[in-house]
Amino acid sequence: MSSTPILGQGPTDQHPTDEQPTGPTAHPPRLADRLAETLRSEAALLTELSATMKHQRDAVASDDLDGIDESVFATHRVLTTLGETRRRRRLLAELLGEHGDLSLTALERYFHGAPPANVRAATDELSEAARNLQRQVDLNRRVLRRAIEASDAYVRSLCHLPLSAPVGYPDGTQTTDKGLGGLGGAIVDRRI
Repeated sequence: MSSTPILGQGPTDQHPTDEQPTGPTAHPPRLADRLAETLRSEAALLTELSATMKHQRDAVASDDLDGIDESVFATHRVLTTLGETRRRRRLLAELLGEHGDLSLTALERYFHGAPPANVRAATDELSEAARNLQRQVDLNRRVLRRAIEASDAYVRSLCHLPLSAPVGYPDGTQTTDKGLGGLGGAIVDRRI
């Protein structure tokens, strides 16, 4: 037999053996650099989203409707970009031989508890950005809930309705408020 490799059976096309490196050491450092860069991009987007949440909170506090609208648009833009970055991370995970999304905890397992320093730093940066965003979202949720409640109370006081909303659907036996031109307490005249 000849020692010339047959097409498709060269050294790079062989299946891994005990002598060939597999796992994270088998991948070039460039792939780890690309992974770290992707993780840093995600962290930067989460940081930008946190700033948008603060801008939204400030706009709600000052009744700045244009600012609220801008923050909603900015949030949508950042989330779209973040989706693209997450797709890039999934692609890199596939290049690393993993299936689906390679979460931050899965990265630790993938590198057998010792990821490269740049991947470790990017992972830490992304984790911190995610925790900060979670705090911002929780805070915004509380602020927006209070703003909605205050707005509801204001509208109820304008319409001479009870300050607390009745539980369930109205039963139809309630009296109508003739002070609104016979609209029965409705804000919008749907008869038109």
